[in-house]
Amino acid sequence: MTLEQRYESAKELYKKIGVDTDAAIDKLKNISLSMHCWQGDDVKGFDQDGPLSGGIQTTGNYSGKARTPEELMADIDKALSLIPGKHRINLHASYAIFEDGEYVDRDKLEPKHFAKWVEFAKERGLGIDFNPTFFSHPKADNYTLTSSDEDIRKFWIEHGKACIRIAEYFANELDTHCLLNIWIPDGLKDVPADRLSPRQRYADSLDQILSIDYDKEKVLVSLESKVFGIGLESYTAGSAEFTMKYAASRGILSLMDNGHYHPTEMVSDKLPTMLLFDDKVALHVTRPVRWDSDHVVRLDDETKEIANEIVRNKATDRVLIGLDFFDASINRVAAWVIGMRNMQKALLGALLTPFEDLAKLQNEGNFTKLMVLQEELKLYPVGDVWNYFCKTNNVPVGEAWFNEIVEYEENVLSKR
Repeated sequence: MTLEQRYESAKELYKKIGVDTDAAIDKLKNISLSMHCWQGDDVKGFDQDGPLSGGIQTTGNYSGKARTPEELMADIDKALSLIPGKHRINLHASYAIFEDGEYVDRDKLEPKHFAKWVEFAKERGLGIDFNPTFFSHPKADNYTLTSSDEDIRKFWIEHGKACIRIAEYFANELDTHCLLNIWIPDGLKDVPADRLSPRQRYADSLDQILSIDYDKEKVLVSLESKVFGIGLESYTAGSAEFTMKYAASRGILSLMDNGHYHPTEMVSDKLPTMLLFDDKVALHVTRPVRWDSDHVVRLDDETKEIANEIVRNKATDRVLIGLDFFDASINRVAAWVIGMRNMQKALLGALLTPFEDLAKLQNEGNFTKLMVLQEELKLYPVGDVWNYFCKTNNVPVGEAWFNEIVEYEENVLSKR
């Protein structure tokens, strides 16, 4: 059978359970994921030569890491050419591009330092999301927005304000919103003597950052929590409770990273509650292995459940989906493609699920038939629909995309 014939067969099978595969494909085509730039260079950035800090760590030393803005943009181009649909890119402030010997510190960053990124995005029809970088900097060795040193705290407050201005620049130039996500690594390795004061300073710092005038329809500010990091095992100021309470009280978004909770907590279980109370929710999808280890996203149970909750709650336009992982043990461009395509596969699987019928069975208490259908659906031919989706979006079908990665590594990456 040809690919088209397999799709027509799958289409008829799904039709019998009330699912329109054409409609699912059309819906998926319009769901944009935000692809994180930092996978391409191990979170190095372009504004400093020091080590990665902030309780995070990249492992591996695969050849071909991007070393310059031009190399990183070329790698992003290659990855996006193998991913169906139209997407966004997600930048950290540490990826500012300085020209003609100019350099400014992070508290003095301006839109002009990201003009080349805007040019890149315009040429490709991409949106840009943005993150202040509160790590990998001499003034982040101890604390940032929670610091008791007022000079240090002021530096990072000014950095946050600068990033909001840059985010608004992105939104204006690209005619799409910019998600501006704030995350800080501030915390303690061992048991704290005072849990409250750092959080009081954090709240005050955030209030000062948000006090500047900006277009709240264009710049969507979110606050990201974390349970712990390397060297921050006992306490983080930006806990889930702090970030959610702060976001709710100030009218900004919560961002949930599914690696930033205790191993038994599932973001998929949290999403429906968040959607019940919040107009929009932001996500960073990763794959933690026992801790927030930022493994490449696989098509695993939690990724599929996250997608299920987004789709079954009719929230594809309310949940802002970004990916966040950095693996230096494998080809970095391949890592992007694997993760992005897996998130799309999860969304497609959800779009091909008759959730209303399943919910009806649950409400009627018919749990036997509900379980039967849930299990039988696992073997429905989602792969045939996925392959058709890829072909109609002019990207390689199945594992054929990897041939292009091998060629790119041989001709480009291996020469770096």
